[in-house]
Amino acid sequence: MNPEYPVYVISKGRWESRLTAKALEKIKVPYHIVIEPQEYEDYAAVIDKDKILQLPFSNLGKGSIPARNWVWEHSIGSGAERHWILDDNIRSFYRVYNGVRIRVGDGTVFKAAEDFVNRYENIALAGFQYHFFGAGARGKPFILNTRIYSCILIKNDIPYRWRGRYNEDTDLSIRALKDGWCTILFYAFLCEKARTMLMKGGNTDELYQQKKTDGRLRMAKSLQDQHPEIVKIVWKWGRWQHSVNYRGFKYNKLILKKGVKVPKGINDYGMKLVSKKNAPKE
Repeated sequence: MNPEYPVYVISKGRWESRLTAKALEKIKVPYHIVIEPQEYEDYAAVIDKDKILQLPFSNLGKGSIPARNWVWEHSIGSGAERHWILDDNIRSFYRVYNGVRIRVGDGTVFKAAEDFVNRYENIALAGFQYHFFGAGARGKPFILNTRIYSCILIKNDIPYRWRGRYNEDTDLSIRALKDGWCTILFYAFLCEKARTMLMKGGNTDELYQQKKTDGRLRMAKSLQDQHPEIVKIVWKWGRWQHSVNYRGFKYNKLILKKGVKVPKGINDYGMKLVSKKNAPKE
């Protein structure tokens, strides 16, 4: 089973690693990889050309923001109501079953997430929690009204676009929440993301390498400037970080679409546990 909505992977300088593309191909999920034109030959040498979308610009020095907004418009142009936008450093996708993180073998988790989101009128953003945080929800299948990172399902007609230079995913989540929308961070479904600054390409050279000076502080300060009433700057894990207080958004309630009846019981969407011994070879 595959997702209903289009899946986009924005990528730069990572045709050799192409972690997310490999992960999606492994589970046979259709996708587009969105690249700058000067890198077309490199990506086309290792990825089906039909999956490649070329941006109409290159080397703007603004990180991923222009590419993200281009993807949004491309999705609208395709007639889709939502779109997935994924970072290019995701290794695998997981389902949590009885507290155990299990790597999935197809795209059913995307479809299940979409079906849940489609029940409601007011979910602006949804996405998968990171693999290394997967045990943190104490058995809850999702967390309501928090930030959505890296593997994001976006409602196309919400009145926003990506902006700024840093922490754009947190900023987009906060703007939607401030206006009364809801966000869903799935803990039932996870993505395993490589640490950004340990991989060449992406935003590493354009943005993140500034950490050698005061880049981390600048990144945190930019979000605080955008949302000073709920963002503070803290020293954590040996570096400056932003800290967001999401408690005020607990009053944003999910609104079920008219005529929708939530089915009782558990729907596993045909997913079955398969031992590693009997699993298809990668």
